[in-house]
Amino acid sequence: MVHEQEAAIGIIGGSGLYQIAGVEGIEEVTVETPFGDPSDSFRVGRWHGKKIVFLARHGRGHTVDPTNIPYRANIYGMKSLGVRKILSVSAVGSMKEELLPGHLVAVDQFIDRTRHREDSFYGDGCVAHVAFSDPICPKLRSKFVASARNLDLWVQDGGTYVCMEGPAFSTRAESLMYRQFGVSVIGMTNLTEAKLSREAEICYSTLALVTDYDCWHEGEEDVTVEAVVATLKNNVANAQRVLSGAVENINAESDCACHHALEGAIMTAPNALSKEALDRLGLLIERHVQN
Repeated sequence: MVHEQEAAIGIIGGSGLYQIAGVEGIEEVTVETPFGDPSDSFRVGRWHGKKIVFLARHGRGHTVDPTNIPYRANIYGMKSLGVRKILSVSAVGSMKEELLPGHLVAVDQFIDRTRHREDSFYGDGCVAHVAFSDPICPKLRSKFVASARNLDLWVQDGGTYVCMEGPAFSTRAESLMYRQFGVSVIGMTNLTEAKLSREAEICYSTLALVTDYDCWHEGEEDVTVEAVVATLKNNVANAQRVLSGAVENINAESDCACHHALEGAIMTAPNALSKEALDRLGLLIERHVQN
């Protein structure tokens, strides 16, 4: 049974962003899900007078690699805590000369190059096909862009994020191939989060923090963890400021097409759903399969 609760804004922090300064009344909340344990406990508090649910996708101390992040548990946990809109922040490599380390990109498209991770809630007794042609919520993306520009930060509005498996960085051949795709940035996490958020009828947008040029750029050293971490320190400070401005201007209650993604998407007849499938997915599908 789905219980009504205060609508919340979710924030998922990536490399370097393990907590949010300024959130008041923080409570650590542990959530059990049908998809296992989330990456960490959720930190629930108030920011600009609004309910905020924060999660470090790699866990505090960065203990979970991109492939083994429990993406389904993370998004399910957000849903169970009343999150209707998710703001994500992640470190990425630049695939374009003009996107410099320290720049921000509010991406609007993805290319999926992952292959070893669970990336859907559906199947195993309940089949659903959500529309995913526009994977980022444009209303949320506009909040990121407006906030960054209000702070006079360099931000690109739109761009394609190629999501690779990891955890190793690209080979040079792969990096050059992705350049031919015309993508803006490369990362290892956000596509999976975006897909599951859409399946859970949650708005999702991500702010990509450029840390390096991957390994395609012959005039730069190949990407290393040390170089990424050095740039991240400055990027994270800017990301917190952008998040603050975005949260201040988001209404968690407001409706969006993202909140109706399952309408007409569930192919399995209600009378064919097993009790196990209903128990596992009730939080997500209950209102769509009631007889």
